[in-house]
Amino acid sequence: MNQSLAKVLYVAGVTTFCTFLGCWAVLAHQENTPAQGSHQTSTRRAGSQMNDENFLRNAAEGNIAEVKFGKLAEEKGQSEEVKKFGKRMVEDHSKANEELKQLGSREGINMPTDWSHKHAQKYDALAKLSGPEFDRAYARSMVQDHQQDIAEYKQASTTAKNNSLKQYFEQTLPTLESHLQEAKEMQSEVSREGVSKGKAGGASSHKGGGSSRR
Repeated sequence: MNQSLAKVLYVAGVTTFCTFLGCWAVLAHQENTPAQGSHQTSTRRAGSQMNDENFLRNAAEGNIAEVKFGKLAEEKGQSEEVKKFGKRMVEDHSKANEELKQLGSREGINMPTDWSHKHAQKYDALAKLSGPEFDRAYARSMVQDHQQDIAEYKQASTTAKNNSLKQYFEQTLPTLESHLQEAKEMQSEVSREGVSKGKAGGASSHKGGGSSRR
């Protein structure tokens, strides 16, 4: 009887100990799980904030570049269409950048005050051109730039987590789309002007050649 009782007590003790270990493991897992979830949420939030900041800074650099390109077009453009478009770029993108500065200040984001190296290189290449060649290169650049800007702004308007930033991109999109349409018209105009002047020059040369043979 004593041996049987001892066996029963032994089995009961082992069972109790195993049950205790199981409960302890479950509780430990429950304690750790919220901490891990909180860490993941914090990481996602930090990543979203970084993406929003990158959108904002890139947009500011783009505005600065368009203003400088616009001033160059006003100065070097031969076509009135180019000068007119350049003036609009200076006005619209200066206004847009002021809005971005205010938004950045409210969100505590250190905004860029100058353009990127890529923009500076493009500016230097354009500044070396003159006449119709400059007009065509500027028009082509503005079409490409605004196509890219519109794609980026559309992405930002759907993926940005900051509501103020999202609202800025949504409100600015129609202006960029208007710029793109005008840039395409400008590109078409300067292309026609180049063809017309080329034909006129060829006709004049042909007439001059005929006169010398008389």
